[in-house]
Amino acid sequence: MKDSKEDILDQLKEKYESIGQDVNVHLEGLLHSRPITYWDYIQTDALLNLQIPRTNQPDEMVFIMYHQVNELLFKMILWEIDQVAENEHVTTEFFSIKLDRISRYFDMLSSSFTVMGEGMEVEQYMKFRNTLTPASGFQSAQYRLIEFASTELINLIDARFRETIDRNTPFEHAYDHLYWQAAGKDHKTGEKSTLITLFEKRYMDDFIVFMKKYNQSNLWTRYQSLPDDERKDLQLQNAMRHYDHTVNVLWVMAHLNAAKKYLGGGEATGGSDWQKYMHPRYQRRIFFPGLWTKDELDNWGITNLDGHTTLSKSL
Repeated sequence: MKDSKEDILDQLKEKYESIGQDVNVHLEGLLHSRPITYWDYIQTDALLNLQIPRTNQPDEMVFIMYHQVNELLFKMILWEIDQVAENEHVTTEFFSIKLDRISRYFDMLSSSFTVMGEGMEVEQYMKFRNTLTPASGFQSAQYRLIEFASTELINLIDARFRETIDRNTPFEHAYDHLYWQAAGKDHKTGEKSTLITLFEKRYMDDFIVFMKKYNQSNLWTRYQSLPDDERKDLQLQNAMRHYDHTVNVLWVMAHLNAAKKYLGGGEATGGSDWQKYMHPRYQRRIFFPGLWTKDELDNWGITNLDGHTTLSKSL
């Protein structure tokens, strides 16, 4: 036991000497530190005080907390993607493990829509929703970052403009032709709505920087840079297909169906043409197009007679 303690002290000394620190100062500091508690570590009090309703409708609290949970899961997803992007010697096993984690987070997001879809009274929602205008879930910056980090920019460009975009196109021009721009513009005048104007004022500069950073390190580009034999790894291919389909079809359709329950055919709070903007067959957003057959691409997001989206088979 004594040898073990001495070994630990030697390692601590070595650790702090490597950064020019006196280990005795740090050890003395431990004498005055408080033991960690769950509530201090998780910051429970701060977390539980972040919910501030704008109305007296009880179900608005469900709406707020649900979206905050989404943002936390988005942060977890970005955390995992970044580890693939920053890994100079990524292996198929490491890639697959990270994609499985990411997919589990999106599986949670897809299945959790019943919390909001079945957990609020329509009457209450219709009362508090107008106080949210022009805010919209469209303005989730982290969700846009996930898109940029997952695939090459061309796959996020509005299908009508893809032929005009290439690798020499300025990022600012490409940004202005992203698929979701259509949801924030007047189709007749081309003018941007308050929804997207406020969004861009807050985040556009950050988006451009992020787009440049992930231009050569997004998940699709990292996959394509792998040796031929590693790209053929079925575990990795299926992990990527599962992620792609879960994010761009299942989760989107769960969101769309929840919106239909509350909005019917009405406008979203941000004023977007949400039914066309959200539906996969209109978006044509596919992260990893090279991993799908022509038939699968042609039928992306199309529903079966039972109302479910066409599920793609594993390779």
